[in-house]
Amino acid sequence: MKYQKLFEKGHIGNLKLKNKIVMPPMGTGLASMSGEASEDIIRYYEQRAKGGCGLIITEICRVDEEHGWGLATQLAATKLGHVAGLQRLADRVHAYGSKIFLQLHHPGREGSSKLNPNGNYIVAPSAFTTKRCTEMPHELTIEEAKAIQAKFIKAAVIAQIAGMDGIELHGAHGYFLNQWLSPFSNRRNDQYGGSFENRMRYVDEIILGIRKYCGAKFPIGIRLSIDEFMGDEGITKDEGAKIAKHMEEMGVDYIHVSCGIYESGGEIIPMYFYKEGSRRELAKAVKDIVNIPVLSINVIKKPETAEKLLEEGICDFVSVGRGQLADPEWANKAYDGRSDLIRKCIGCNRCIDAGAKARHIECAVNPILGSEVYYSNLNKNGNGRKVVVIGGGPAGMQSAIVLAQRGFKVTLFEKEDHLGGALYIGGLGNGKDKLKWFIETEEKELYNENVDVRINTIATKENVSKIEPEAIFVCAGGKPIKPQIEGVDQDNVIMAEDYLEGKKEAGKNVIVIGSGATGLEVADTLKAKDPSRNVSIVEMTNTIGASEIARVRVDVIKKLKEEKVEILPLHKLVAINKDSIKVEVLEENGDKNEDKELKCDTVILALGSRAQVDYDEEFDGICNDVRIYGDAAKVATLLEALRDAYSNAFVY
Repeated sequence: MKYQKLFEKGHIGNLKLKNKIVMPPMGTGLASMSGEASEDIIRYYEQRAKGGCGLIITEICRVDEEHGWGLATQLAATKLGHVAGLQRLADRVHAYGSKIFLQLHHPGREGSSKLNPNGNYIVAPSAFTTKRCTEMPHELTIEEAKAIQAKFIKAAVIAQIAGMDGIELHGAHGYFLNQWLSPFSNRRNDQYGGSFENRMRYVDEIILGIRKYCGAKFPIGIRLSIDEFMGDEGITKDEGAKIAKHMEEMGVDYIHVSCGIYESGGEIIPMYFYKEGSRRELAKAVKDIVNIPVLSINVIKKPETAEKLLEEGICDFVSVGRGQLADPEWANKAYDGRSDLIRKCIGCNRCIDAGAKARHIECAVNPILGSEVYYSNLNKNGNGRKVVVIGGGPAGMQSAIVLAQRGFKVTLFEKEDHLGGALYIGGLGNGKDKLKWFIETEEKELYNENVDVRINTIATKENVSKIEPEAIFVCAGGKPIKPQIEGVDQDNVIMAEDYLEGKKEAGKNVIVIGSGATGLEVADTLKAKDPSRNVSIVEMTNTIGASEIARVRVDVIKKLKEEKVEILPLHKLVAINKDSIKVEVLEENGDKNEDKELKCDTVILALGSRAQVDYDEEFDGICNDVRIYGDAAKVATLLEALRDAYSNAFVY
């Protein structure tokens, strides 16, 4: 076996686990409004158990109905009525030899009265606001605080009755329990605040209460932010390790290492440019000081990374979160030596963005995430019937894969000498290598399904007709936008795609037109290749990076500013000269303020794309069913393109 350490059996307390792979808690939005385990959330977890995961720790589970809502729809363990659904969830996971823990959670000051029933106020150990948490919480009295302790203990009892294998206390990410532990958020001067011992006391009493009612053998874990990334104001790595040791002494069965709080932004869930294993020092700090198992997040995308962390003694179990959203078969494929067929997380944070918008969980590279019930039965009725897919971008490849899995004989046409479409070009940008991973995996899936792939081949009415298909699926992508303005055809004007592909080179003073994902990517790549370059981004709206996911946009813009990229919103390009561009500086309402000339030697156009030609007419008469989707029909995100592709291939 290739990954010996990864597939060794493990123990948490007296509980035996079949391997060292953990699915850490991630909010799904799939539970019912009342907090019961719906069929959607049960199927979601069941697929990861079926996929080989050793231990699943559920999403945040609500313990307080009055002030403790973390999601509009989340699991809850507040009353006996929740037992039956949790029991069904546990049973379905157990059927595959996996174990399951319920994570008990309260958002505290990181919550919102908008989520709480009747707009109930949020609560916290101490009352204050920050840049990230602007709603003033109610500071709990000792009596009120003890009432919430009782709710945590009750939730643990409910979990045990339901057949859960253990519970995890969410003491990380700036949530309620973390708020008692941290000097940043705990500013009390009673028995629960001030000294280290006092700050630990609130969580200590919950642990002792759970032990009293659930017994010594019922596993209790705790997730901790070992470093809050708040400097001396908050928990540092050294203090985080000290807290972990204290929790061991209190009798918890494992430490789940994480990091960050809302105030430190994207540190909780790293962006695409973070390298695998980049949290190893936090896990090692805890591993060096405790004798109980250490579970650790570590930006793990590939089994090779997980195996190495275990070999080096960085942790005892690896938490593979987003990786198992992207591919529920992550563990099985690693076990079978098929890691090249794992759809790996690309770090785009689409999953987080969905939750922020009260949508159920989504993944850019897994179009059926959250819809496992609907897509559970793939109708394998192709029976060798011929179909054609036009376009070898992500959507075209996805359609071809699903159609082939259904038993159709699929021919895919791609005009370029490579597959991947716009995503291939995006993967050439600085730090975007994870996009290449996805394309490579889709290519392997195509060949694994025996799709007839014809690169360097333009789909024409003539060559498509020869195949005699009964359906044509058009996913030919969009066409880059080139504005019809003065000077746009000069030699110093480059399309973003041509620059990223290396077909044209840029000078020393470059202006990028457009601040969408491609524009930001081009600017970052320009500076990565030559830090001495002067790079500016010109954007006609007041929003930089409008097409980016909000939390990604913040970090990318911060990175560009650190690289000294000049960012110019409300600047509209009107003409291009040999050594400059002419722009209109706009007011926020869109009115013209003044004209300005900006010096440069190169202009790179990154203005997005538009839909292509009318393919209904182009392939008219070949067959009765011509389906057009992806960027060929409308400009779409990667997820939207893949979802359209999967849906069309699924229902045809």
